[in-house]
Amino acid sequence: MKLSQVKEMLPALDNVAFQLENGSFVPEHFHVTEVGIITRHFIDCGGTVRHEKVANFQLWDADDYEHRLKPAKLLHIIELSEAKLQMEDLEIEVEYQSETIGKYDLDFNGNNFILKNKTTACLANDACGIPPQKTKIKLSEIHSGTDACCSPDSGCC
Repeated sequence: MKLSQVKEMLPALDNVAFQLENGSFVPEHFHVTEVGIITRHFIDCGGTVRHEKVANFQLWDADDYEHRLKPAKLLHIIELSEAKLQMEDLEIEVEYQSETIGKYDLDFNGNNFILKNKTTACLANDACGIPPQKTKIKLSEIHSGTDACCSPDSGCC
């Protein structure tokens, strides 16, 4: 989800809620402690130099149980970040503390922002020697009738 999409959604919301893919919610007294830009300049295992840039939201579960971040306040924080950091309309990555700091993609289900689990992946499969995953099929599904079977005079043997 891009920064512009979040900005469009916020004015129509009564509350800002973040939900994990497992259905649990970030406690409603969370703080957005950072909005920023994260850049990565790296080389993949195939030798390709890569650049990534994302907008970053850091969520923090504080002991401030009376705190509730309203949509207008989050919109103000985003607009301030855009002005001060010259932030572009980037994809958003969310940091949230679980056993360690987790990184999540962001989605919206109509009511809540969803923290979508991120996974690692090889960016250079062709250079790593990792074979592509084969499609698994049942042999019983290959030929579904007697007309598809080999017969002695079909010429298939």
